[in-house]
Amino acid sequence: MALTEPTAAAIFDLDRTLLAGASGPIISSALKATGLMSDRNIPGEDLLFKVFNIVGENRPSMMLTKQAAKFAKGWARETAQAAGELAADELAANVQPFARVLIEEHRAAGRLVAIATTTPYDMVKPLADRLGIEHVIATRYGVKDGFYDGTINGPFVWGRGKVDAVKYWAKQHKVELRESYAYSDSFYDAALLGEVGHPVVVNPDPRMRVLAVARRWPTTYFDVPPGVPKLAGIEPQQAIMPFARAELLLYAKLDIQDFENIPLEGPAIICGNHRSYFDPLALGYAFAKRGRPVRFLGKKEVFDAPVVGDIASAMGGIRVERGTGSDEPLREAAAALSAGELVAIMPQGTIPRGKAFFDPELKGRWGAAKLSAMTGAPIIPVGLWGTEKVWPRNAKVPNVLNVIDPPHVRVRVGKALELDHEDMDADTTAIMTAITDLLPAEAHEWHEPTAEELALTLPSSYKGDPQDYECEESRRPGTD
Repeated sequence: MALTEPTAAAIFDLDRTLLAGASGPIISSALKATGLMSDRNIPGEDLLFKVFNIVGENRPSMMLTKQAAKFAKGWARETAQAAGELAADELAANVQPFARVLIEEHRAAGRLVAIATTTPYDMVKPLADRLGIEHVIATRYGVKDGFYDGTINGPFVWGRGKVDAVKYWAKQHKVELRESYAYSDSFYDAALLGEVGHPVVVNPDPRMRVLAVARRWPTTYFDVPPGVPKLAGIEPQQAIMPFARAELLLYAKLDIQDFENIPLEGPAIICGNHRSYFDPLALGYAFAKRGRPVRFLGKKEVFDAPVVGDIASAMGGIRVERGTGSDEPLREAAAALSAGELVAIMPQGTIPRGKAFFDPELKGRWGAAKLSAMTGAPIIPVGLWGTEKVWPRNAKVPNVLNVIDPPHVRVRVGKALELDHEDMDADTTAIMTAITDLLPAEAHEWHEPTAEELALTLPSSYKGDPQDYECEESRRPGTD
């Protein structure tokens, strides 16, 4: 479709970018299934794919790929297209989760979306159709009388040939490359990334990693949220999971039960009550037992703090600026859920202070209910108890020295809730009730706190009489 006005585009490489690895093994299986290739593996084929998955593209493998046009001479194009259709569903299942999210974001912004790949057009076009991507810039085999003739029609879409093919496509569709985005893992796509105004390196091969640093190109991964780094293919949360064992935590006795209610895959919203800064860590141990990373919504002060903020971002945390009314945190959380991630949110918003801390009726905000309504993701309630004994509200750091008689921390994971998504107040009440039901009996009764107990629930900056806290708060401007 030719456009009359210049527009921007988002151009995605295929292998090791949109896909986690190579498309070759899937396409090879489809070609064998349709009878175009022998059931016997080509010598060295498996090794070639394994090397590609580890280190990315290399010149010898690409030269062999270029010769594949001669190998395909005599194939019926219709049968090859059928093989592409056969491979498409499995290829689509291997598209990385946050790539799908990003494609939708570019489409919503009015940009054309294209795949640019060395993979033959007839093999990749059905995948593009599955993804709703209209434009495919790919190597095309010559055809005569319905059969491949052993030639390449147009450029071999790799290296400089990919740049030429993209430029030609951009001219045909009036795409302004300086306003466009390009995504690739490969050092051999450096020239293409240099042509666009917004180059993004994805899952870089070793040489591209060095080049990205030298040229200050942003680097990302499509299997984790934006901003989450990876080392040797592992994100920080996954790296620390083997060490997140309750018995190794000396300053608290963690009692975690029913963590099996956390789904092994797919999106879910984890909702816990908020009693302490230790709550996210207690929840983290439950997720580690399940073997799944989680993305926490946290207030901006956490992300602004030195060191701690960098760690929160590296863990995939979602920054929330309270009082701004912005829906951006919910949109980020919705994107993570769309990618099949777990998102954790404390519906209370903040740790209750003063006598409110001892109120058996938990009061929540709409965030979790709204997020569930936006995405259809289930709510998993979690009841936390005793975390405040490890890290009370008035302390700047947890008490890690209490190893002789560490406090007991109770974590209970409930079953998924079914919400009506018709009334935010009713849904929020249902969430808070489900959390309350997971708390011990003592949590269901009012407890008149002592002055010492009240002091533990107040900010460390508060120096007045704990009994006067609510009165002084109510007199501050902007409070109810």
